[in-house]
Amino acid sequence: MNRTDRLYAIVEELRAVSPRLRTARELARRHGVSVRTVERDISALQQSGVPIYADVGRRGGYALEKSMSLPPLNFTAAEAVALAVAVARAEDGPFAAAGRSALRKILAAMSRQNAAAARELAERVRILESPDAAAPMPIPPEVEQAVLARRVLRIEYLDRAGVLSAREVEPVALLHGSNGWYLLAWCRLRDEPRNFRLDRIKAIELTEWVGPERSIDMCRPEEAVHEVRMISLG
Repeated sequence: MNRTDRLYAIVEELRAVSPRLRTARELARRHGVSVRTVERDISALQQSGVPIYADVGRRGGYALEKSMSLPPLNFTAAEAVALAVAVARAEDGPFAAAGRSALRKILAAMSRQNAAAARELAERVRILESPDAAAPMPIPPEVEQAVLARRVLRIEYLDRAGVLSAREVEPVALLHGSNGWYLLAWCRLRDEPRNFRLDRIKAIELTEWVGPERSIDMCRPEEAVHEVRMISLG
């Protein structure tokens, strides 16, 4: 995890448990860094305006201001576990880390009774995995950020013929198919839309350039003949 991701994760963890405290030692253990590094991270966040305060003493730690936390949520145990199952099954999907962060926030904002019931129910749910199955390939964070903010990517791509090429692409969407995840993007090298298999991207760099807004329907290449099923939030 790079420093930017770690700073974001620290804020999200403090938000999830607010108004309870997290010690520097607990944060260091969770993120695999030293206590001194966590203390420097907290200081940097405070200087940037994030309302984190420190409570000194033997049981002291860091907390996020209450106004930054979520109000109580009336999720049932089954609803929370349903979300947990979806998150667990999407480890190779886009924004998997964001899904885990959202789940922690939901549990922290549920009533103690419902959160305890959700944890008890989760103990009785298992996802079977084949020992021979290949480990899922996570989507690179650069791709997630590029799709989120329409940032141009500079990539090295190995095509189906085994030819490696350098390209600049304008991300439009993420697609899932029989061969895993694809990045639908406008290829500046070919000046037309292309589907890029993520496992064939051999090098990737997130640039500061923002590409124009393009619709998925306008940018689907001719070879993408399959139906596209939308993700619903409603």
